[in-house]
Amino acid sequence: MELTPEERQRIYEEEKARIEAEKKASQEAGPPQTTGLQSNVAALLCYLGGWVTGIIFFILEQKDRFVRFHALQSIIVFGTLNVAGVLLSYIPVAGDFFAAIVGILAFVLWIVLMVKAYQGERYRIAVAGDIAASSFPVESSPDGRSSGQAAISEGEPSATVKDEAEEIKPAEKPEHTEKRMGGSRALRVTASSFAIAWSFILLIFFSFFSGYIAYYQPVMRGGTTVWNRYPLLTGDYYQWLPILATTLILAIAGHILLIIYDRYWLRRMIQIVLYILGTVTVVSFISIAPYNFGVIPGISNNMVITISIILIIVLIAIAIALGISALVIFIKLVIHMSRHSSGKFFSL
Repeated sequence: MELTPEERQRIYEEEKARIEAEKKASQEAGPPQTTGLQSNVAALLCYLGGWVTGIIFFILEQKDRFVRFHALQSIIVFGTLNVAGVLLSYIPVAGDFFAAIVGILAFVLWIVLMVKAYQGERYRIAVAGDIAASSFPVESSPDGRSSGQAAISEGEPSATVKDEAEEIKPAEKPEHTEKRMGGSRALRVTASSFAIAWSFILLIFFSFFSGYIAYYQPVMRGGTTVWNRYPLLTGDYYQWLPILATTLILAIAGHILLIIYDRYWLRRMIQIVLYILGTVTVVSFISIAPYNFGVIPGISNNMVITISIILIIVLIAIAIALGISALVIFIKLVIHMSRHSSGKFFSL
């Protein structure tokens, strides 16, 4: 049946109205984002943990320039203040005073920057803000204003640098989400099996064969080479062993549970717990210091101090890496929760 001109006009107007409504809804949804969080909330979180969360959001958020600006500014500002505070603390007499001043300044900036970020402002700190702004320039809207300013004037809660809104994608099926976020089940089972075997080996070795952690020196006796063993671990090692054993046993139990009940949220929670336990284990080893390199024959005191310092630096780096990993996984878990309803989330 042929449509009349009036009917065609009506259909045209309805379709045009529908397209404009979808376009408006897409614009109100804000800029394309990787994390799925509101831009002002993500920008606030960039400062919440100082330069650590700055690094995390700088890595996680690859689309929203507003968030990446605040992430980079957080890294520069609080990273610089943190290093400055540590260096100033080594100055004799007045070092603690200057370090305290830096700490107060950092606290004030921490509050101000979080408030400004939540209000949707590109608030710049001298030098750091200029570097961040030059890395992520503001795009202009058709009326000549920056997209952030346009959003503020229109009353949007998160004034951000707006790129073209992404097309709304249909919700992914749970099995697709699983494959994208955690690989195949066979691969995860293999990884958990390897983790169980490795944890079991470490548990046996450190519980019964820790004496073999030693310096070995070859000595000729009756024409035969004999190895003298000088254990590097002291009696304080047995104060640390229960902490290590607990971490390894929980790692074994956690991976067994994942093989039996493989869910995304459970996997992430177990990873967070294990990374935290790993951090505690490393930090406790540093504080107890159950080792003595002075037993090595012919080694000087300066060399003993040098080796100890290098070991401590390596362990601190490991502890920081484990802590950051736990924080990154926690943020990913929160983002995942925000994208799914409670029922769907716990079914993954």
